Amino acid sequence: MNKIYYILFSFILSFYVKAQNTTIISNSQEPVSYATISFGNGNGLFADDAGQFYFTKKLYKDIDSLFISAIGFKDLKLTTDSLPKTIVMHPSINTLDEVFLSKPKGKFKIEKIKPTVHEDYYKCWLPTIESEIAVYFPNNNPTKTQRLSSLQIPIKVEAKDWDKRKRKTSEKRSFSTLFKVNFYENNNGLPGDVLTYDKIVFIANEKNEKILEFNVTQHDIYMPKNGLFISLQVLGYTDKNGRLLPNKKYQEIKTTRGIVKVPTTFRPLLPFTDEISEKRTFVKRVFLNGGEWTLFDKQNVEKSNLLKAGLNNYGLGINLEVYKE
Repeated sequence: MNKIYYILFSFILSFYVKAQNTTIISNSQEPVSYATISFGNGNGLFADDAGQFYFTKKLYKDIDSLFISAIGFKDLKLTTDSLPKTIVMHPSINTLDEVFLSKPKGKFKIEKIKPTVHEDYYKCWLPTIESEIAVYFPNNNPTKTQRLSSLQIPIKVEAKDWDKRKRKTSEKRSFSTLFKVNFYENNNGLPGDVLTYDKIVFIANEKNEKILEFNVTQHDIYMPKNGLFISLQVLGYTDKNGRLLPNKKYQEIKTTRGIVKVPTTFRPLLPFTDEISEKRTFVKRVFLNGGEWTLFDKQNVEKSNLLKAGLNNYGLGINLEVYKE
């Protein structure tokens, strides 16, 4: 009997060792939060706030290499056969432009670029972690200092059948989704270098209203002369403490053509609109090496029901502190 217990214990211990988390740290021993771990095939996952991610060959049988990237660090490529428990990333030589040495003083007024929102499920983007969506905002006051104070984020928390229920007697289905916000400079009409290395994230759940206001004043994001891009990137569902869950981010479906990987969709949905005349929404595939930004329109994106319906833009809104001379 003792021998059986010993074999069972050894098996459990062996599985635990093989399935333990891997931690990504910088050369200064600080965790690299929300690093991107690409599989090289259009799929991947993210590290959590402590720089940890969960990878096993049992879960990802066909993956033999990982491509790890994070803003402000040099990219890494590792084989999965000898994946270390701790991965060290080194800073890149990139520097941030247009850095203000001191905060502006004096009076300011709030300029609002209002969000565009609706509750039509069929006019919404279904977020997956393979995609990042960026919205361009021009600089309408180039002679004045402008600091971004908050984002007005349109969301739809429920799926298509919610409007058929008795809302007063039915509870909304609970969820907790972590989003990452990135700010980019305008590089000839496309998102360019980042404007901050801060890790800026927020959690959305079923309790949010149709416009989620997210304060970013503390990050001191200033409007560049050529405008900026603001992007949303879903990282995945979280536990009750707000930590990113290590669940698989796509499903494998058997078809006549073989195994097809279908990305998991996450709530809330993001309402798209046809009420904005300019095409100012851009998308990219996060987990493909060398992924490029592309304008979200019919010429660049195929097989999009949103574009077929004339919905070119995500109606993100912002509030700006515009300082007087």
